[in-house]
Amino acid sequence: MLKKIGVEHLRLGMYVHELCGSWMDHPFWRTRFELDDAEDIRRLRESAVRDVWIDTSKGLDAALHETRAQASDEADLAAQSDLALIQSTQTETAPRKVAMTEEVARAARICARSKDAMVSMFQEVRMGRAVSPEFAGTLVEEISSSVERNPGAIISLARLKSADDYTYMHSVAVCALMVALSRQLGLDAELTRNLGLAGLLHDLGKALMPMEVLNKPGKLTDEEFAIIKRHPAEGHRLLVEGASVGELQLDVVLHHHEKIDGSGYPDHLKGEEISLYARMGAICDVYDAVTSNRPYKAGWDPAESIRRMAEWCNGHFDGHLFQAFVKCIGIYPIGSLVRLESGRLGVVMEQSGDSLLTPLVKAFFSIKSQTRIPPEVLDLSHPSVRDKIVSREDASKWGLGNIDQLWAP
Repeated sequence: MLKKIGVEHLRLGMYVHELCGSWMDHPFWRTRFELDDAEDIRRLRESAVRDVWIDTSKGLDAALHETRAQASDEADLAAQSDLALIQSTQTETAPRKVAMTEEVARAARICARSKDAMVSMFQEVRMGRAVSPEFAGTLVEEISSSVERNPGAIISLARLKSADDYTYMHSVAVCALMVALSRQLGLDAELTRNLGLAGLLHDLGKALMPMEVLNKPGKLTDEEFAIIKRHPAEGHRLLVEGASVGELQLDVVLHHHEKIDGSGYPDHLKGEEISLYARMGAICDVYDAVTSNRPYKAGWDPAESIRRMAEWCNGHFDGHLFQAFVKCIGIYPIGSLVRLESGRLGVVMEQSGDSLLTPLVKAFFSIKSQTRIPPEVLDLSHPSVRDKIVSREDASKWGLGNIDQLWAP
């Protein structure tokens, strides 16, 4: 039987069936679980969630006075379930397209909440608990909706992770990139969501890797790299045991490190032996990895990363898929430092719908005077703007610090 109680009445041994409120309001990656840790009760009481549904057939019951309008609320829950079923059969309405400046704050909140969810999931895996990623559907929906409103916002913000957050935020970033690439390829909405889920779970096996190896601030030894190379198989095993995802997700988790020339792992697959979805995962995984700060190196400039990945296409990636990926994020992705024909440096703020070569750029540095100047936003696609990009640049060459502050919130 389901009962609704206040979080102040929770106790160990109860089975939580549903948390009342938005997924943004609570710190858990799961929505259904047994309360077997006092820390979980403390976190729930400190969250924005005020009520929960418990299932008394799976855990301890609540005292009669602790039940909140049980009969009425059970009817409400049934009505809500019916409404959700009806709404799920209706035609989906695409989110309204918005400007980067409008989406970036919302995307930042989604990134923060998503990181917390991934931290919780990895912790539970490390404690030996079964993987049951039912939470991920809602997470993927939120990330997908942000990508549809403006792909640059969440993709670029997810890149701005600290070295300590890398493992968790990398999963969020790859989810967003998989959704964006799927939409670029014209894949349907259900397949796009499945690919987003694959991106979110692709590195789950790293939860079982030794922390001293995973976060080593230097180059791995051959023995340590052999350990890390086990993470696709470990992630695949965890998901198979949980019986909670489909073949698509299992394939991407196991094969996102395969390469077109057969030099990847774990199965040394070549060319068409690698599924379309795993080939997509490989591109998204590498792009976020090389643009992110890691324990052992600083991330590359986004535009430089695209240039280097293009050079690797023959051996590493599917060339046609990589071209589609570049169309998603641009030749000069958001955050790239570029030199303008006018003798200024600028940071790319947003892509243009007209051309990959004409993004929105914020000029902020004079090459001639070697000094910062009042920022000026230039839409290089507008006919009245005569300036253009002549090259990508390295911020360290010009003694520039964190240029991401020029476009990020």
